[in-house]
Amino acid sequence: MKTLSYKTATAKPSEVVRKWHLVDGEGMVVGRMATQIATILRGKHKPSYTPNIDTGDYVVVINADKVRFTGNKMQQKEYQRYSGYTGGQKKRTAQEMMDKFPERIVEKAVKGMLPKSKLGRAMFKKLFVYPGTEHPHTAQKPEALKF
Repeated sequence: MKTLSYKTATAKPSEVVRKWHLVDGEGMVVGRMATQIATILRGKHKPSYTPNIDTGDYVVVINADKVRFTGNKMQQKEYQRYSGYTGGQKKRTAQEMMDKFPERIVEKAVKGMLPKSKLGRAMFKKLFVYPGTEHPHTAQKPEALKF
């Protein structure tokens, strides 16, 4: 009598092969783009995905200043931050964020979709966002990614 003996393949950190992806954010909706980026950073697009190992790839986002929101979110959506002091809560609308720090809109959207742990912080470090078309990662030869 022969028994089935399937083994679950788990990725080891030393065996993970990472690729570089280039995402052009021009005209893309922030949330929809962020979900795809978060999936790639986590490594869920790979068959070797392991929940407790960082198997994700690197992502470079260009043209972050040309992303868009649907509806009236540019005027209505607010980003809050808190200094820790009394009266230290500050708010900015999405339009103000786009004018001052366009890359932070994409960063905050992706960061909110990653795990809130050491592993999530390690995944977030593989994201590089730039407001224009220029980026310093041409030596890594990132592949253009279409959604």
